[in-house]
Amino acid sequence: MVLAVFAGLPGVGKSTLAAAVAAELPAAVLAVDIVDFTLQRYGVHEPRPGYAAYGVVAALAEEQIRIGHHVIIDAVNPVKSARELWTDLAERMAVPLRVVEVVCGDDAEHRRRVEERYQARDHEGIPDWVRVLERQAEYEPYLGPRLVVDTFLAKDPVPQVIDYLG
Repeated sequence: MVLAVFAGLPGVGKSTLAAAVAAELPAAVLAVDIVDFTLQRYGVHEPRPGYAAYGVVAALAEEQIRIGHHVIIDAVNPVKSARELWTDLAERMAVPLRVVEVVCGDDAEHRRRVEERYQARDHEGIPDWVRVLERQAEYEPYLGPRLVVDTFLAKDPVPQVIDYLG
């Protein structure tokens, strides 16, 4: 059993990669954005946007691990406090934590993906390119072991990620 955290800016390909890896393992994918958008849709507003969504996903992840499932967390994880949530969970549940930091090494392609997603958005939570750049400025560098996957360069990163998670 493994707790895998797929981290990176919006639009780099985290969700796409997480889904492909989850299908191979298999694993449950728990996306912070989905929880956050759902809370907003039901009128739940919080003083620290996104905070409750991370907590809900952590609780769901704990339950999935408890029943024996691999879990993939799909979240930006921009700051140390968010990342510590997963470290604490892995330690508490005595499972390995594997971080996959997903990047898009080509700014023009990254922007294209973000703008395409923004145009097709079905709710207000999808960020535009300006908001992604703001998130980039807030994004603290990852320290410690992780696999970095560049979705612009990697033709088929799934086998490499599965090897890393194993």
